[in-house]
Amino acid sequence: MDVRNCKQCNKVFNYIGGVPLCPECVKKAEDKFDDVKRYIYDHPRCGMQEVSTEMEVSVAQIRKWLKEERLSFSEDSEIALNCEKCGKKILTGRFCKGCKDSMTNQFSSLYRKEEPKINIEKKKTENKMRFLDQQ
Repeated sequence: MDVRNCKQCNKVFNYIGGVPLCPECVKKAEDKFDDVKRYIYDHPRCGMQEVSTEMEVSVAQIRKWLKEERLSFSEDSEIALNCEKCGKKILTGRFCKGCKDSMTNQFSSLYRKEEPKINIEKKKTENKMRFLDQQ
């Protein structure tokens, strides 16, 4: 059993893996996420600073949700992230569609297995008749 202190409230909890927060803090964070998502839906042209002040969430947390592709702003919003590979403006995630496709092709080519060449050489075997022992 892995017991840790919550990074947010410092309570002791049984850490299973993943987020180093206690179940109560995880619930609070998910509720806050739902509130932010609802606010963005109701105010599609709002800015990141506006969302941060109105919903009492840090800009860093909003950026994290955007990069995780859990959150997305509308196309006419002033919010935009930059693709980490080419720098193109994107609305959510870490990479633009072109870079994602390119990386997918590169990764899939790494794992392509060559078809094994079958070496057909007949071994010389003597044809023998075998008998079972009868008792």
